[in-house]
Amino acid sequence: MYIKKMITVEEAREYDAQDEFRQYRDEFFLQSGQIYMDGNSLGLMSRRAEVKVDELMDSWKQLAIQGWTNGKHPWFYLPEKLSAMCAPLIGAESEEVSICGSTTSNIHQVVSTFYKPRGKKTKILADELTFPSDIYALQSQIKLHGYDPDDQLIQVKSRDGRMIEEDDIIAAMTDEIALIFLPTVLYRSGQLLDIERLTKEAHKRDIHIGFDACHSIGAVPHQFSEWEVDFAVWCNYKYLNGGPGSVAGLYVNKKHFGITPGLAGWYSSKKNKQFDMSHTLDVEGSAGAFQVGTSHVLSLAPIIASLELFVEADIEKVRRKSLHITRFMLQLIEQELDGLGYSIGNPMEDERRGGHICLEHDEAIRICKALVAEKVIPDNRPPNIIRLAPIAFYTSYEEVFNTVQILKRIVLEKHYEQYGKERNVVS
Repeated sequence: MYIKKMITVEEAREYDAQDEFRQYRDEFFLQSGQIYMDGNSLGLMSRRAEVKVDELMDSWKQLAIQGWTNGKHPWFYLPEKLSAMCAPLIGAESEEVSICGSTTSNIHQVVSTFYKPRGKKTKILADELTFPSDIYALQSQIKLHGYDPDDQLIQVKSRDGRMIEEDDIIAAMTDEIALIFLPTVLYRSGQLLDIERLTKEAHKRDIHIGFDACHSIGAVPHQFSEWEVDFAVWCNYKYLNGGPGSVAGLYVNKKHFGITPGLAGWYSSKKNKQFDMSHTLDVEGSAGAFQVGTSHVLSLAPIIASLELFVEADIEKVRRKSLHITRFMLQLIEQELDGLGYSIGNPMEDERRGGHICLEHDEAIRICKALVAEKVIPDNRPPNIIRLAPIAFYTSYEEVFNTVQILKRIVLEKHYEQYGKERNVVS
């Protein structure tokens, strides 16, 4: 008879001893006694980030306006520097990336550029499980064209409330669709969509397609340029550890260079022409054209530090560690939490899974509060999801083991019952 080997804390410690990322734990401000499992929502601050913020503050103090073109990190060229560092994470050329704006402002930028309703092609295709801000932006853009979002925004239905089938998305690519905008990874379940396949199918039908990569960049490598994805947006404060509300990013495939952005501004101009002060826009021939306004220089500082770490570590190695440690957690969940009301809501296959674990429980809100009391930091997504993200750079296997043990104890000993069912303002 086959007896399945039980995972032990000793096995977790063996993995930690062999972990090629263990050197990076000291790069981050880990709080003593705390297990941080929320890096998919807000990454931890790195020690290098603190240094970079000090460097840019000092450049302002010492150089004043000359800091735009002088110093260690000349501000005027900082977006291009960061774009070149970021490009390998999504498989793009540096000119196809721009570190600018916020996720939602960048959605408005790219949608206003690529949503060109004509004839019967007037509709935008999205999905019903995407992040709300994406839907708000799409509805807003549809209204700006004088259409009713209830008619013109098509949201592909989920078969199980957790995932979206690529076949269903493709079936919805009718001749009425003018634009497609989807997540790379679903923010609740962590499902990774087949971006290459969806892009090919959209282009077969002469439809532009773009992606929100907030929940994949820094955890999952992509090949946006090779796949000819038309555009993408993302934030830099999750897996990329850019700090709360940090400057975001966007990608535009080089085949679209030279078109006038839907929202043109100061930085849409060629950089060597900006101070000509002409009222005729000479459009920048790169993704930089889609940066609307002046860079938020001080907010770019932590991103310099984060991208330095990714350049050193390599995104393929990050993905390998991420898949291994999330698989380890899934195996522990199956071993330890059976019969306690927990269920796994994310795909089990590596090729369909992003960087976080989706753990479901009817008492998810109260369990999350109990976890925080036990110094484990998760996040909660309604109605019943506990998201847990072991991060390649700073999460240990022993922390994963201990987290699952705490999840077990919270339910077995009913610790969650001492907490209210109301959701926290930020969860």
